Amino acid sequence: MHATTRRRFRTLGAAVSTLALTAGIHLGSAGEAAAAVAEGPVFNKPTGTYEEQRAIRTQLLSYITTAAPQSDIKVALYHLYDEEVAQALADAHTLRQVNVRIMLDSTSVIPTDGSYEILANALGTDRTQSSFVGLCPAKRSCFGDPDALSSNGINHNKFWLFSQVDGASDLVVQSSSNMSPSGYTRMWNNAFVLPFNPAMYGTFASYFDKLVAMDWKAWKYTSVTHAPFKAYFFPYPGSGNSLDTVWNTLDNVTCKWTEGSTTKQTKIRVAVLRLTRQGVAEKLTALQKAGCSVDVLYAETDSAAGSGTPGTWEALHASGGPALRCYNHDEDGVPSTTNSVIHSKYLLIDGKYDGVVNKLVWTGSHNYSGPALRENDEALLKIDDSTYHDAYVANFNAAKAAAFPGTADDTDACKGVKTTSDD
Repeated sequence: MHATTRRRFRTLGAAVSTLALTAGIHLGSAGEAAAAVAEGPVFNKPTGTYEEQRAIRTQLLSYITTAAPQSDIKVALYHLYDEEVAQALADAHTLRQVNVRIMLDSTSVIPTDGSYEILANALGTDRTQSSFVGLCPAKRSCFGDPDALSSNGINHNKFWLFSQVDGASDLVVQSSSNMSPSGYTRMWNNAFVLPFNPAMYGTFASYFDKLVAMDWKAWKYTSVTHAPFKAYFFPYPGSGNSLDTVWNTLDNVTCKWTEGSTTKQTKIRVAVLRLTRQGVAEKLTALQKAGCSVDVLYAETDSAAGSGTPGTWEALHASGGPALRCYNHDEDGVPSTTNSVIHSKYLLIDGKYDGVVNKLVWTGSHNYSGPALRENDEALLKIDDSTYHDAYVANFNAAKAAAFPGTADDTDACKGVKTTSDD
């Protein structure tokens, strides 16, 4: 990608600010002119300090608490189990008249956490109003067919929209993180901060409004490009690999090519909580065999051991397949608590993609599972930027180094015999 001068300055600013954001540093203070919010990734570190664990949360709180009076906040989120974050959203509305609209999965309402009650009391639940907290129907996504008895869909989105905060307007934050204690302290997550982008802000806002309407009959899978970004919105009805966003992305990869007298190799890195789509697993193995370097960090696959038909665990472990590390560790030995896992969902490609040598990132809420593709409300963001790609590679290497059980992944948790919770 040939960046404009403006993009080059932004990239430099993002690279610097990412270090501050990862440490959870607030970039502005009362009485000062707000520093411009920088574009770029933010990563938490569950094995790190209190501040490192909550880096994404801290950044989101800084946007909530500086949202301008009468501005808009729109949030689509799977789980919000954080009363301080909920109260900050409530205060934005009641104290500064910010229009706060939130769409949650129905499972965000639990008796052990008061976040939903805080939001409902402050915002109301009427989705026709300028502020509300709404819930998708029980046991399905906002776009789920209510007559589909086999539906496993959820609103699994994790994006935040801010029309005006200190230092930014038209701000999109696409994350992999729920707002929950385990999301900070036991899960490796990422967020991508995209300020001053009215085109992408409008694209995400349009999807949000469709979630609010919950018109499942009118829903169609959508992808929208505003270079150097592209957004994909799920569910994606249909069947087969040709109607699979991730499979199609991987199908655009050329593993080896020649420059002069030198043979080049494409590097593919995947960090994902759940990898249970057979076509994607088989494609990753095929790409390794075709000469790509494929490195997969995952928390859960599915095994078909004993059935006579390979599952994704078996497909990935085929001879000549990719390098694999599982990060799914029950460190406290208590089955009722969440395991420590890789919870990010990103794909990194460094090499020849769609006929062009490039470095690319795909990140968002989208796991590589059947429900994530066909039934869930999800969003995925493509980022065409080499600096951001390299920042994700550094995060991938750090999470991979901490992965347990790592390569010794013949375990019930890694094989999906024991299902891993998203929260």
